Amino acid sequence: MKKITTSLELSAHLAQLKGENPQLIIGFVPTMGALHKGHLTLIHEAKSKSDLVICSIFVNPTQFNNTDDLKKYPRSVENDSELLGNGGCDVLFLPQEEDIYPIGFINDYKIDLDGLDQVMEGQFRPGHFKGVAMVVERLFSIVNPNIAFFGQKDFQQVCIIKHMVNEKKLSVQISTIETVRNEKGLALSSRNQRLSEKQKNESLVIYKTLCLAKKLVKQKQNVSIIKQELIEFFNRGKLKLEYLEIIDNETLESPENFHSNCTCCIAAYCGDVRLIDNMALD
Repeated sequence: MKKITTSLELSAHLAQLKGENPQLIIGFVPTMGALHKGHLTLIHEAKSKSDLVICSIFVNPTQFNNTDDLKKYPRSVENDSELLGNGGCDVLFLPQEEDIYPIGFINDYKIDLDGLDQVMEGQFRPGHFKGVAMVVERLFSIVNPNIAFFGQKDFQQVCIIKHMVNEKKLSVQISTIETVRNEKGLALSSRNQRLSEKQKNESLVIYKTLCLAKKLVKQKQNVSIIKQELIEFFNRGKLKLEYLEIIDNETLESPENFHSNCTCCIAAYCGDVRLIDNMALD
């Protein structure tokens, strides 16, 4: 696996490879590091659909509302590099902030997210999704991938990225992979590194609530009634609920009555660690 730290070096490397193979298909997995099995699943999927797999690690400051959260975000580049090398990644891109955000880029960046950034995560993390869209578009412009791979655990983020690709008329295809969970059902997340074993078990209430949602929508139609039962069930556990929503997969708005194109999304705190998860309800 080749490690590259600047956009210029990456562009030169890709130009050489494309000169040798003009039909080269590039698969791209953007990450913020602290990699786990879920990320390696994305690498494996990229490997199956691409000639060259590039993974980036960049802890993006513009998508953190809380500077303390940014400081605490786990960083383990050496371990990540070993995992990627063993997992089949071809290029690890480790850019610096000045390479991703050249002077003036942040202030000049504009995008209409059509309200998709105002609900759920957007209510509690204002400006977060502009930061996501900005860094992903910038990475796409550097890597110029044919296909980019994202995990479905970040459901709203994937919706935002797909919207950004359409809004900016980018030529990249977005491929999503189902959430990877541990044997008990807890969604794998870089933030899990900050949880004790006891907290990981307490956090299973998220998965249990999502499974209950899947059961309840077979019995009832009114979304408000379903949500109330889910919130009551969740609050029997020890986590602090931030939001629980049943949303339309296209608009991200909560419908009055359940229909087959819906997802249940949850954000909650286990101690000071914020966790998110979701489950399709079709």
